[in-house]
Amino acid sequence: MSEANGPLGLVSQIIHGSFVDGHGVRTTVFLKGCPLRCIWCCNPEGQERHPEIKYTSSHCNGCGNCLPVCAAQAITLDGTGVDARIRLDRRLCNNCGECIEVCYLGALDWFGKYYTVDGLFDEVKKDEKFYAASGGGVTVGGGEPTLQPAFLRSFLSKCRERYIHTALDTCLHTVSEEGVKALEEADLLLCDIKSLDPEQHVNDTGLPNEAILRNLRRLGAMGKPMIIRIPLIPGHTDSPDNLGSIIDLLCSLRSVERVDLLPVHEYGKVKYDQLGKEYRLVAQPISHERQEEIKARFEQCGLKTQIGG
Repeated sequence: MSEANGPLGLVSQIIHGSFVDGHGVRTTVFLKGCPLRCIWCCNPEGQERHPEIKYTSSHCNGCGNCLPVCAAQAITLDGTGVDARIRLDRRLCNNCGECIEVCYLGALDWFGKYYTVDGLFDEVKKDEKFYAASGGGVTVGGGEPTLQPAFLRSFLSKCRERYIHTALDTCLHTVSEEGVKALEEADLLLCDIKSLDPEQHVNDTGLPNEAILRNLRRLGAMGKPMIIRIPLIPGHTDSPDNLGSIIDLLCSLRSVERVDLLPVHEYGKVKYDQLGKEYRLVAQPISHERQEEIKARFEQCGLKTQIGG
């Protein structure tokens, strides 16, 4: 989307003061839209390319203000008195947002807000003094940030003008040349690598991994600094064969700064409820001992590795 003074970016969240999205203190901007549908995704609000209504039932007091303003009749009221809560039928909802305007408790809200490049930069530059003091900067993730390439490249350029370090948190599934250019222009890449087996990758994410591996090798050949992030999902990404293949691949690249092993968690599960979506992953966390064994295996091959982001 664009307006007269430049492209608009759809942002799902901005986090100030992050320590896990690159070097130093960072402001992390999450853009909406992702080509993958990883079954363990902890940011489901970043998948779709349009604003979505978030409903937090624990904030709802059943006042019913939203019922008469819903022209699509997608909202009904369940229960009575203090136990009353609304029910949102997303099959009927036209995403107009009228209900949000009258929800004074914030039970209904948006996942997704449009920014101009200048508007987003005004937000992140509030933390500029922390970047200089800590060697930090701005990280743009998602979703997959390169799905909004015109906005992303304009925003990265704005940051460069102020000498602010930039990082992209990316799944690397980028097929447009402008998206690849954005990857090349960032100072640092945080690259998610999941399964190298093509069939497993399709089963876990919905798409093959050819474009991901092609972009990874291209960026590695040009010496782009990278931190590799590997989600440790039991039964999906943690097999010895898959980890061995990843190690072989990473050892062929000359610009991998670090490997982050990310154990499975359910921190994003509440957001599935807020979106009316099913959380499909059923997996137990990998034991601490197993995590350390995997870490040691990467380190034995000369790869600097840590557990967590």
